[in-house]
Amino acid sequence: MKRFSILTLILMTMLIISACGAKGTPPPAVSAVDMQNTSVAVAQTMIAETQAAIPTATPPPPTETFTDTPAPTNTFLPLSELTLTPAPNGNSGGADSCENKVLPALLEGETVKIRINNSTRATLAVSVYLNQTAPQGECGYRPYTLEPGQSVVINDLIAGCYTLWAWNPEPKDYFIVTNGTNCLDSSYQWAFDISTRDIKLR
Repeated sequence: MKRFSILTLILMTMLIISACGAKGTPPPAVSAVDMQNTSVAVAQTMIAETQAAIPTATPPPPTETFTDTPAPTNTFLPLSELTLTPAPNGNSGGADSCENKVLPALLEGETVKIRINNSTRATLAVSVYLNQTAPQGECGYRPYTLEPGQSVVINDLIAGCYTLWAWNPEPKDYFIVTNGTNCLDSSYQWAFDISTRDIKLR
């Protein structure tokens, strides 16, 4: 037992001596220039990573413009390659051969007077369409342009059933309105008022 305690004492003494005698190595000296260069490198790395994370700017998709309703022209637009022969006193079921036909300057028949008022704040394109009422009857349209608040009086149309369309051709404020169909005769001076919602017969 004495031998064991002597051995333990020797071992403890050696440990204490080795612990006291060991010297720690001092940390390496860092100069101010090295610290500054390290800080700059870290900052540049952070900036580069931030720029890489920013999403690229993509332009918004273009806005759609209305192109379905062309302005009326004085030229005949062909409907199709197909030739249709209307049945007597009826409709053949094909396309209307009058929809792209401009009314002639002189019409024969009972004359009617029509006044069209533009009560909107836009310059409007207006189409006055005479529906064909008999196989040999006159049909087609006449185009007009009406400034805001202006009116047009038409004295050279004939009795028949008319459909009016008016639209603002400016894409950002585009609208189109119609009256449906009204059958007119010479017993009255007919007046239509155009608004952004409809065309009303007075």
